[in-house]
Amino acid sequence: MSKTEVINRRIVLNARPVGVPTAEDFRLERTAVPAPADSQVLLRTLYLSLDPYMRGRMSDRPSYAPPVELDAVMVGGTVSRVEASNHADFQVGDLVLNEGGWQDYALSDGNGVMKLGSKISHPSYALSVLGMPGFTAYYGLLTIGKPKAGETVVVASASGAVGSVVGQIAKLKGCRVVGIASGEEKCRYVVDTLGFDVCIDRRDPAFAEKLAVACPGGIDVYFENVGGAVFDAVLPLLNNGARIPVCGLIANYNDTALPPGPNRLPLLASVILTKRITMQGFIILDHYATEFAGFFREMSGWVAEGKVQIREDLVDGLEQAPQAFIGLLAGENFGKVVVRVADR
Repeated sequence: MSKTEVINRRIVLNARPVGVPTAEDFRLERTAVPAPADSQVLLRTLYLSLDPYMRGRMSDRPSYAPPVELDAVMVGGTVSRVEASNHADFQVGDLVLNEGGWQDYALSDGNGVMKLGSKISHPSYALSVLGMPGFTAYYGLLTIGKPKAGETVVVASASGAVGSVVGQIAKLKGCRVVGIASGEEKCRYVVDTLGFDVCIDRRDPAFAEKLAVACPGGIDVYFENVGGAVFDAVLPLLNNGARIPVCGLIANYNDTALPPGPNRLPLLASVILTKRITMQGFIILDHYATEFAGFFREMSGWVAEGKVQIREDLVDGLEQAPQAFIGLLAGENFGKVVVRVADR
């Protein structure tokens, strides 16, 4: 560590947001760089992942994981380099995947830290296609969605970190894939680069009608990570025996009350019953111990062969993380949002 690197910048939760998060909900602090104790390592953050789930962690409502405490560092997956080590399993210079959060430096006892090795060509991919988003897509589609060749798979947020991978895997399995994205540019990318059969702009006033035209034989698998009006358009198109993996509902993350309008639960329950639909939520953290190794092996092969691609929306500078996160929730990103915190 050079003599000039004596400050640890950290972004903490300044206030719990009401509705859409604002810049005032975050606070940038500067503290001394911590020193590792026995059996600890000091990790220097290189890349920080920004993901929609972080919005839920900013609230103190009951959820599958504890909330971030006020004045505590925002949580987040990171690719880091070992800066100093008093741990027998880690050497200075090791590249690792960890949960360092929104800060320059983090201490760890090694628990949950995974070595990436020195030959990984794109270290930031460990936060996207080879990490949590890719694993979410892989597990949710293959284990819950169970796509079969010839079936129609519909993917919301199709240009995003999870949806883009879902669609590409579905194509590898021989499915017809219909994406849903925001804007003509993203839709062109989804079809021309990722290889989806069709992509519908969710902002189009005729979105529901165009989705129905794109799915003349109905929908067999709908990968749900958006909710809201998108799900309303999908619901009447679901086939008997359709499967719906649910990994997120970004359209509702900022809600402070139930959505207005009629109670949709009776309609949803009726469709689930009469069409014998499987709709299952999952939290990918539950499956790392048993499923991640197999995912990483197969996905690494697909990426190396060019069968699965990822687009990164790279943001430079830790101080830019709050605004980039706010933009992510508003759908302003194009691909997986990664903050480049340091170059070494």
